[in-house]
Amino acid sequence: MLGRSVTKPQKQFHDALAEHVGCIACRKAGSHNNWVSIHHIDGRTKSHAHWYVLPLCAGHHQDGTGNKQLKGWAIHPYKARFEKRYGTQHQLYIECLHLLARHNYRLPEELKTWIRETK
Repeated sequence: MLGRSVTKPQKQFHDALAEHVGCIACRKAGSHNNWVSIHHIDGRTKSHAHWYVLPLCAGHHQDGTGNKQLKGWAIHPYKARFEKRYGTQHQLYIECLHLLARHNYRLPEELKTWIRETK
């Protein structure tokens, strides 16, 4: 796959999302599933690509994978339907950051810098 390599702090961030948040869409639906893959909200090539991510289970990430009950609700290819049901990707990202804060997870300096620069 094309894109930037994941740095150690980014990998640790992804691991924290999986451990403390789990699939954010499953969480919104009232269940916890920490068997996730990382969804890149804004592609894989931009400088912030590996910071601006969501933890999603297979069924919420790619249609036709994972839980068959989620068919038709995956972000790929049903972005509009997914966002109508669970919230925009940016809203879900902010929710993930708040959930990490509740677990006393300290955001890496690189991520804090990127967040400050995007305001």
